[in-house]
Amino acid sequence: MKIYPAIDIRGGKCVRLFKGDFAQETVFSDSPAAMAKQWESEGAEYLHLVDLDGARAGRPENLATVKDILAAVTIPVELGGGIRTMENIDEVLALGVRRVILGSVAVRDPELVCEACAKYGDRIVVGIDAKDGIVAVDGWGVSGDVDVITLAKKMKDAGVRTIIYTDISRDGTLSGVNVEATAKLARESGVDVVASGGVKDLADIRALLPYADDGIEGVIVGKSIYTGSLDLRKAIALAAKGE
Repeated sequence: MKIYPAIDIRGGKCVRLFKGDFAQETVFSDSPAAMAKQWESEGAEYLHLVDLDGARAGRPENLATVKDILAAVTIPVELGGGIRTMENIDEVLALGVRRVILGSVAVRDPELVCEACAKYGDRIVVGIDAKDGIVAVDGWGVSGDVDVITLAKKMKDAGVRTIIYTDISRDGTLSGVNVEATAKLARESGVDVVASGGVKDLADIRALLPYADDGIEGVIVGKSIYTGSLDLRKAIALAAKGE
């Protein structure tokens, strides 16, 4: 199972939100690139980047910062937030980003997802963010009026191989990952799933490991590694052992 350190970017800074609330923001670094280098030095093999400004604006807003990160590390990165057109996808992948994450557009324009998967294959990932099992869009501020399982199955039909599932009610709370809902999504959709939201410590990593065979292929860690409740090196070692 992979561990994906998260770098959420707002105004060119590395921040974390509480339950996706932009009014409850904590700035952890003025240099996302420096944070990226730190996580790489601690053993990270992949970075998860989110353009928070882009998610609200509906277009990428922090690509200069993403370029700085790409220049600072050698490991692959994925990026989500405001990527809603084929031109956006082309531009982001051309920068050197390994995978793009499509969120709101997966709900509103599934044909674009089909087109992107046909062109880029597994470099296209879909992020499904949910409150009480219902998908949320536009920086989590609006209901997408579709349940998680239905959307995931639709995305599999579109050619998507990996889904990032975030339980918004737990994101940034350190209240524990929603193992049950994540495992159910992986089993019922038949798509590889990356868990996100609520990870606090090694117990959360350990709780996910038995479900690797169900399709949980990784977990995103954010606030926990910034506050120190989770040691990234130990998390990576535990996930690599798979037990």
